Formats: sequence, C-alpha cells, structure tokens
Amino acid sequence: MAVSKYILVSLPLRGSTASSSSTWENLQRDISKIAFDIPTYKFHIPDLRVGTLDSLLALSDDLTKANSVVEGVTHKVKRQIDELERVAIADSSALAVDGVPIDSYVTRFSWDEAKYPTMTPLREVVDAIQDSVAKLEDDLKVRVAEYSNVKTQLSTILRKQNGSMAVRDLSDLVKADDVVNTEHLVTLLVVVSKYSQKDWLSHYETLSSFVVPRSSKKLSEDNEYALYTVTLFRKVADTFKTSAREKGFQVRDFEFDPEDQTQRKEDLDHLQHDQEMLQSTLLQWCYASYGEVFSSWMHICAIRVFTESILRYGLPPQFLAAVLAPSAKNEKRVRTTLENLCDGRNSAFWKSDEDSGMMGLAGGDADVHPYVSITVNLSS
Repeated sequence: MAVSKYILVSLPLRGSTASSSSTWENLQRDISKIAFDIPTYKFHIPDLRVGTLDSLLALSDDLTKANSVVEGVTHKVKRQIDELERVAIADSSALAVDGVPIDSYVTRFSWDEAKYPTMTPLREVVDAIQDSVAKLEDDLKVRVAEYSNVKTQLSTILRKQNGSMAVRDLSDLVKADDVVNTEHLVTLLVVVSKYSQKDWLSHYETLSSFVVPRSSKKLSEDNEYALYTVTLFRKVADTFKTSAREKGFQVRDFEFDPEDQTQRKEDLDHLQHDQEMLQSTLLQWCYASYGEVFSSWMHICAIRVFTESILRYGLPPQFLAAVLAPSAKNEKRVRTTLENLCDGRNSAFWKSDEDSGMMGLAGGDADVHPYVSITVNLSS
C-alpha cells in the first residue's frame, strides 16, 4: 500500500557520548520494537548557512506560511492530474521528481546544491522557492483556464445536440430532402410528445388550411418527444403555429442551411481536437510541474527542520533528522518512542498546554512535541 503521510523529525544529540550514529541506532532499535515494517530513514540535511538567531526566529514564522502556500500548490497540481486522468485515454503515469518516484524522493531526499547553494542565506533560498512556485501556479491558472474554456464550449455544443428534442440543436437530424423551402411552400419542424403522436397524425392536416396532405414525416424520437415535419403554404405558417401551440405541439424555429451545418460540424471537430490536444499538453505539464513543486516543498521542509532544530537545540547544529511513515494505529506509539529518545528533563515542558511558552516553536503541527516534527501529507 502506498504511503500517504510522512513525519519529518529531528532528535537532539544529548550528552558527551551522543552522536548521530548512536542516536540513529537507538531510533531504529526502538521503532522496530513497535513494528518491524515502519519505514524509517535518515533525512539528509546539509550544513546550511545559519546567520543570526534573530534572523532564524523571524524566518521560522515565515516558513510556516511558505510551507502552507507551497504545499497548497503541490496539492492543486495533484488534483488537476487526478481530474485529467479520469477523462484521459492514456494510461496514468507515476508521480516523480526527475524520474525518482515520490516515495523514494522523500525517503532518500538529497539537497539540490546546484539549485540552492548551501552558502546562500536561507531567506534568499526561501524567497527563490516561493517566487518559482508562484510563477508555476500562475502558469497553471492560465493553462487550466484555456483548457476549461474549450471544454466548456464543447460541452455546450454537445449538450445542445444530446438534450431533449424540445431544446436541442436539430441541424444534425434534418437532411436536405426532409424540407421544402420555395416561394409558396415551407416545411415546419414540430416537437410532439411521445404519447401524443397518434393525436398529431390524426389532426395536423386540420390545424389550418392549405396543409399538404400526408406531408408529415417522423425524423427522430427520444425518451420524451418525437420530431415531425409538416409542409404547408407559407402564407398560413403563423396560423398553423398558433393552432399547434394550442394543441400542445411545439413548432421549432429552424431554417435548413447546408453551409451552416457544414460549418457546425467543422467547429465541433476543431473543438474536439483542441480539447484533446490541450488535455494531453496540460497533463504532461502537470506531471513535470508536480515534480518541480514537490521538490520545492521538500526543500522548504528541510529548511524548517534545520531552522527549528537550531532554535530548539541551540548552536552548533547537533541533531539527527529522520523521516518515518508509521501507520495511523502505530503513530501514537512512535511519537511516545521519539519523546523517550529526547532529553527527558524537558519533555514535560513540551506537552500540549495553552500556557506553554514554546508553542511558537511547534513547527506548524497541531501537537507540540519535545522534538521537531513536521507532517508531510501526500494526499490533499
């Protein structure tokens, strides 16, 4: 079963004998006691440029907001992919970052030094990520709007073609030899209730004078109505329409135009082609953009873990970052284990409490823990 939620944590390296390797061994040992199949990996964060504690504190507040925005765009692209895949003919592709499946990218995260040099101030890195994600979101809006516009136009045409006989477009139901249109004669199209057809055939010749006998022919029928023609003298057309309406028969306004029918068919074909092309292009773009925005989100998460760890545990940076994927039933026990691996002297201070003075360093999660904890939900 695919993992839909990860927990990024950092544990302090306490005591003179504590090291990253020993803390990692303790973490693996204690987590395996809960369940042998809980995914647990190191979360590799390089030595980023620290700056001052004041700058980190200010950045911490902004990181929570930045995370919310980038995460939101990530889920927005994912929802667009899901929507397109429901109507796409092609097989769906696995989500990935530069060819690496999302699960593997999270559990084997590696900082992109070429894109975000570690010597760059963290504020500049965060601003660069937000700028690129904002541009991606704007591009998504433009592409979706273009696709939606064509889709709406096509849906409107198809709805007219497939709707009730009383309201739908009739051009595809009528052929040239179905109508008479001369100086003196005209053919009308009449919508008759499915259950009133006998009544129509018995009385249409009497609805006005100058109706051509036996001129009515059924062209089509749906679940509610039937479409009939009737030919009469042009001069009595208005009288016939009035009498037909009084009898419950609807005369549709229609003028047969072969050139117009050809143009409608060409427009429909063109819109169908445009929709297929835009759908395919948008889906390909979303796959590529999801990888880009997801990578941006994970780099924001890495900066959050790094920043919160320093604010929690102090300088120089001494912490072990890890990524875990416990099941819902095991998460509470995993968190208890993580608390036990922290310095017990401060654990009580980090319990959820309205009076806790450290609620601001909770890393954006609803619960407060004695270790840094950031949740990554892959599903929106």
